[in-house]
Amino acid sequence: MDFKIPEEKMVYVSILEALLMTSDTPLTVNRIREIVVSLTPGEIGQAVKYLNEQYRQTGRSFEIREIAGGYQIFTQPEYSNYVEAMHQSRQKSRLTQKALETLAIIAYKQPITKQEIEEIRGVNADGVLKTLLSRNLTTISGRAKAPGSPFLYITTKKFLEYFGLSSMEDLPKLKEIEELIDGEDEQFLQGETLLREIDIKQLGMRANGGEKSDGNAEDGKEK
Repeated sequence: MDFKIPEEKMVYVSILEALLMTSDTPLTVNRIREIVVSLTPGEIGQAVKYLNEQYRQTGRSFEIREIAGGYQIFTQPEYSNYVEAMHQSRQKSRLTQKALETLAIIAYKQPITKQEIEEIRGVNADGVLKTLLSRNLTTISGRAKAPGSPFLYITTKKFLEYFGLSSMEDLPKLKEIEELIDGEDEQFLQGETLLREIDIKQLGMRANGGEKSDGNAEDGKEK
């Protein structure tokens, strides 16, 4: 093992593990330090590495991942079918195809207006946007400088949590989406995945090289 945890800090590593085990949302370093004041940010990072190494060495079915600006425990992908079988009700919370396509458009083109979404999808987006807002996967970031001052939609931190992303930079390029849909690349099959269930043609963007068709795709990243 390349990193060591001082003996006097091991009790705090166990406390950190307990916190992660019982949290259903990612824990930020600041939140952890509010509870375990004796750990520095660097020691928290080392503790996470130590725990993950222990999990690997003992063949555990889970690991700690850094997502949405914090740490959270995830089941390893090879066990996901068994977990889903135990939680059949979870299927009720899955997004519909229309919602996935709309969410993908927002993620790649944010900030974006309802009218722009409807122009890409070719259908009314009122109901889908209401669903995404109610589930806190999208939010309104302001108004566009256009006639009528329409609302601008962006994704939220909950979006990152839902799809297990650390930041918006983790979104695959469009070329990767094509490969994912064709081959179900293992890299993107961890937990819920937005991108294997969408039709990239619905995004209204070029697929070659994963390039976007305009300059708005990067504007709405989480700060």
